[in-house]
Amino acid sequence: MASDFPRSPRFLRGALVVYDAPFLGPIPNIIVFQYNPDQLTRGFRARSVPAELRPRGQAQNDAFLTAGPPVESITLSIEIDATDQLESKNPIAIVRGIQPTLSALELLMFPRSTQVLLGATLAMAGTSTLTPESTPLVLFVWGVARVLPVRVTSFNITEQAFDTALNPIRAKVDLGLTVITYLDVPPGTIGSTAYVAMMIQREVLARLNLINSVENFLGGLIPL
Repeated sequence: MASDFPRSPRFLRGALVVYDAPFLGPIPNIIVFQYNPDQLTRGFRARSVPAELRPRGQAQNDAFLTAGPPVESITLSIEIDATDQLESKNPIAIVRGIQPTLSALELLMFPRSTQVLLGATLAMAGTSTLTPESTPLVLFVWGVARVLPVRVTSFNITEQAFDTALNPIRAKVDLGLTVITYLDVPPGTIGSTAYVAMMIQREVLARLNLINSVENFLGGLIPL
């Protein structure tokens, strides 16, 4: 619905962009948040350098050594509601409620059925070996300045209302995400490229803060 105020700002929506392959190719599945979460929580955990990898002569308690970027986690809750779609007679919402959206989110933690069926076929032929199955690459998009490759590590759904066929029509989804770094994926892939771009973006924004700090000093806001 258009805003009653033509000059009101246009709000971007957060989203999860899902790639089945690590390189650019097929069109990704984009899961746009129906409502932006009111808050998200981010955490960082430093990577310590094992003693055997420290340079010779380096102090064992050197606080500045790191084994790479910190392990970053993100938690957020999103709400999904089919009320508007039901009022507008959306055929998918009428038949399935919000199950298509929930299924798209749930599949972020599942390997593809084609992998499972292929493994079963090879096992029957006696040529299968135990190999890990892969989940899709996901980009967490939270505005133009924050696009992070992530893996969904926790997922909890609270279904809050149902239609007459017991399809959920309103739900809250709690997501736990772990950011994928250049250490976790091969160079040149979507994940590696997106993470390095985010590192550069952080450095650019930090320089803007430096400019603000200088202005505060010169303006006398911060006493010397």
